[in-house]
Amino acid sequence: MKGGADAWTWVLAIFGAGNLANGVWMLVDPAGWYVNLPAAVPDFGPLNEHFVRDIGAAYTMTAVGLLWAAFVPASRAFAIGLVAVFYGLHAVGHVYDTARGLVGPEHWGIDFVPIYVPAILLVPLWLWFARSPR
Repeated sequence: MKGGADAWTWVLAIFGAGNLANGVWMLVDPAGWYVNLPAAVPDFGPLNEHFVRDIGAAYTMTAVGLLWAAFVPASRAFAIGLVAVFYGLHAVGHVYDTARGLVGPEHWGIDFVPIYVPAILLVPLWLWFARSPR
């Protein structure tokens, strides 16, 4: 691609933009995010606007990491590794809470794409970039 961009630039930028949109939404409208995100968030407990903003800060940081990785290829392994840590720990928390019955078993399906898939994909992607001579 022109300007040194490659396919990963686009993939990482798109996912970074998605994380940024989610994070900013959480920061500016935690109550709206809580009730309107199609992920049954209220199943996890009552709204705590401060806590939603805290998590919004984490999603905004993942966006920064993914966008940095998109446009600074030399930093991809490091940046994706940090994002993978967040998504992995986030997924472990969801597994634990669903397995112990905090939320119903329908959350295995509800959480699969937005929570588990990124964690499952980011770890091997990080390892691939970490081992690639770039």
